[in-house]
Amino acid sequence: MAEVILKNVVKRYDTKTIINDVSLKIKDKEFLVLVGSSGCGKSTILRMIAGLEDITSGEIYIGDKCVNNVHPKDRDIAFVFQSYALYPHMSVYENIAFPLKMRNFKKDEIDKKVKEAAEILGLTELLDRRPKQLSGGQRQRVALGRAIVRNPRVFLMDEPLSNLDAKLRVQMRSEIKKLHEKLQTTFIYVTHDQTEALTMGDRIVVLDKGVIQQVDEPEKIYYSPANTFVGGFLGSPSMNFVPANIENGTIKFNDFVIGLSDEQKVLLGDRKEVVVGIRPEKMDVLNSNYEFSVEVDISEMLGSEKIVYFNVNGAKCAAKLDAQKQFCKEITLKFNTNDFLFFEKESGKRIY
Repeated sequence: MAEVILKNVVKRYDTKTIINDVSLKIKDKEFLVLVGSSGCGKSTILRMIAGLEDITSGEIYIGDKCVNNVHPKDRDIAFVFQSYALYPHMSVYENIAFPLKMRNFKKDEIDKKVKEAAEILGLTELLDRRPKQLSGGQRQRVALGRAIVRNPRVFLMDEPLSNLDAKLRVQMRSEIKKLHEKLQTTFIYVTHDQTEALTMGDRIVVLDKGVIQQVDEPEKIYYSPANTFVGGFLGSPSMNFVPANIENGTIKFNDFVIGLSDEQKVLLGDRKEVVVGIRPEKMDVLNSNYEFSVEVDISEMLGSEKIVYFNVNGAKCAAKLDAQKQFCKEITLKFNTNDFLFFEKESGKRIY
């Protein structure tokens, strides 16, 4: 088992900076998720930890050893790829056994490790099949099995569920979490799917343009985002952001005027302009202290929930409601101003 440490890591391709001075400490046995939109650098970080990409500057440690110049095969890591990367001419047994054969393990030891991994992943009945005879979820389990048999210090996973359908992704999320609990090994997991990040990670790293925006536990990142990027990236629908003016201890949105609490007045100081953030599920609460009516642009039915979209002060907003709630073109929303978050207008940083 091992912690993984990145110190001031930079990655450039020619003059383009992909990873910009990233420092991060991943705890031993932690399940850490790197999340962000396409091109943010999350897979590049994973590949640098694995040794599949050189770093431009900085240091990467696995355990207490700097691995900058250590060959990938000697880093004691296992990499699970998005594409499964199985050998089509080999059986499930042979695919799982392959990394052990390459390390000259004895035949009886290989057999023991392969069967143990197959038992953990529910593959025992499939060991004689070829990859083309398997479903997507079964292929992904084979790829995990090939990683497990190596008993690595660190598991690296690069969007391993992105090729699966929605129902199977939910099932595999649960299986990977159970696997982590069983193996008690450090997992570093890359995804662009915010649901995966929130449900799987002990901690989440949110990246944008090669820069870490926030590192924290899922609940803290969701309810206390460091800036508008994080608040807007995590959540479906994302957090509502409305530009507002502050006048005489009140917030003004067009014709709406909302009083600030004494604590909020102190927090905002002498600012005249802010961006107010509130989660869609906080727009129809029982403990409301304020309500206003809006004109609904469109609504979406999502089973037990209904999402309505509307406009406030030029900002497109959403509210998550109970599916049974009835309305026509106009709806009254009820919220508590204590659920407001405030962000700087220019920088987007949350005002603490």
